[in-house]
Amino acid sequence: QVQLVESGGGLVAPGGSLRLSCVASGRIFSMNAMGWSRQVPGKEPDLVARIESGGSTTYADYAKGRFTISRDNAKNTVYLQMNSLKPEDTAVYSCFAEVDEYDDYVVKYGMERWGEGTRVTVSG
Repeated sequence: QVQLVESGGGLVAPGGSLRLSCVASGRIFSMNAMGWSRQVPGKEPDLVARIESGGSTTYADYAKGRFTISRDNAKNTVYLQMNSLKPEDTAVYSCFAEVDEYDDYVVKYGMERWGEGTRVTVSG
């Protein structure tokens, strides 16, 4: 099973920046869309940004102009550059990937995998 591991979260003052990274590993046949979701305690998770294999992107309204999603296909890695952070951006950020992966000698198409999340706290 493909696994995703995030890094880059932490504590940052309002107005600051963070760059999140998420690396996918395992028996990957084809990596399709990748992206980031976030969850604030007591609320449902919501999509922050998504990037397709061809590079097209989708952002939540609150992320437009402040966050930038990118990917390195050679490294199976997705990034989220977050600038002008606000206290309301405090959340656990999780990456996801839509991946075609090997299961023994069979390819499983359209699997959705998630990382465990990294906490971002904007305070100061």
